[in-house]
Amino acid sequence: MNQTFRAACLQLNSGSDLAANLANVKSMVAEAAGQGAQLVLTPEYSLMMDGSGRVMREGALVPDGGTTLLELQYLARSHKVWLLFGSLTLKTGEERIVNRSYLIAADGVVVATYDKIHMFDVTLPDGKVIRESSSYRPGEQAVVATMPWGLLGMTICYDVRFPHLYRTLAQRGAQFISVPASFQRQTGKMHWHTLLKARAIENAAYILAPAMCGEHAGNRQTYGHALIVDPWGEVLADGGEAPGIIYAEIDPARVAKIRGMMPSLEHDRPYTVAAIK
Repeated sequence: MNQTFRAACLQLNSGSDLAANLANVKSMVAEAAGQGAQLVLTPEYSLMMDGSGRVMREGALVPDGGTTLLELQYLARSHKVWLLFGSLTLKTGEERIVNRSYLIAADGVVVATYDKIHMFDVTLPDGKVIRESSSYRPGEQAVVATMPWGLLGMTICYDVRFPHLYRTLAQRGAQFISVPASFQRQTGKMHWHTLLKARAIENAAYILAPAMCGEHAGNRQTYGHALIVDPWGEVLADGGEAPGIIYAEIDPARVAKIRGMMPSLEHDRPYTVAAIK
């Protein structure tokens, strides 16, 4: 599990037309595979991106992903790549849907899934209110999955603001952490690069963050700048503001070297909090 591998992060400008979005993803995965990528990652909401919670609920797939998931499994198998599919939105037995990330092996088998834990319930600087929890059911379980090159911790977008989740993943052995995102443009300009670099440095882990960019249906704007960050905090690739693909060589031995040099993951200590009155 120490060999290097080539990772590709897609940067998309998806809308509310699932068929068109899927066709675009297929084309870009094929391109990435043709460029030697062994692990391809897509953003959050790759196949359905709309600012309306109602539209997202109505467009959600059946609970098991149906034929769409089968097509994604075939996509990975046909190109012989591992595919981290940023997220599918799926119906549940209740009114709210789930936002689920899939790790699919090169033989098409679903190795792991992760449901986004942290809900984006915020008021943006311009006063716009977003309440993901009104449409989405939060996940309850962190996930670390095994790939041929090592262990992958799985997160989604707003999770990046919760460093304890990343600490948990790293302390469970994750050398790489995926952060598929549709990060808001207003907050992205100030926080995106800083948060991702911090998560990489704190945990001495590679951060792989495919992203949405541009204007979307339902008055939604995303920041772009898909990033691949190494465990020392160096940005290896930045997708800028337009759709495209970024690549980087990922070296698991670099994780081990940095963790050996600065073993902060082993230095956490219990403490109490003094209440000063």
